[in-house]
Amino acid sequence: MVKIRLTRGGAKKRPFYHIIVTDSRSARDGRNIERVGYYNPVATGGEQRVVLDTARVDHWVGQGAQMTDKVRGLYKEAGKIAATATAA
Repeated sequence: MVKIRLTRGGAKKRPFYHIIVTDSRSARDGRNIERVGYYNPVATGGEQRVVLDTARVDHWVGQGAQMTDKVRGLYKEAGKIAATATAA
């Protein structure tokens, strides 16, 4: 099964996550099919917290990929950010 999930990067005590499309049997930080965005939980100032290519996520979900619970929440957050950006 294909999953859309987080893979960890960054330094100790400063996590940074890439949002990737991967086979569910791959290790967390192992091989991936495509990188579709990132999540920075410790973003401050002008840094962006979530950047996500929602068109590619929609494509993969249409192909049968499953999002993890955390990625589903980030997807909703990215949608809200995009909606406010286009309204302004």
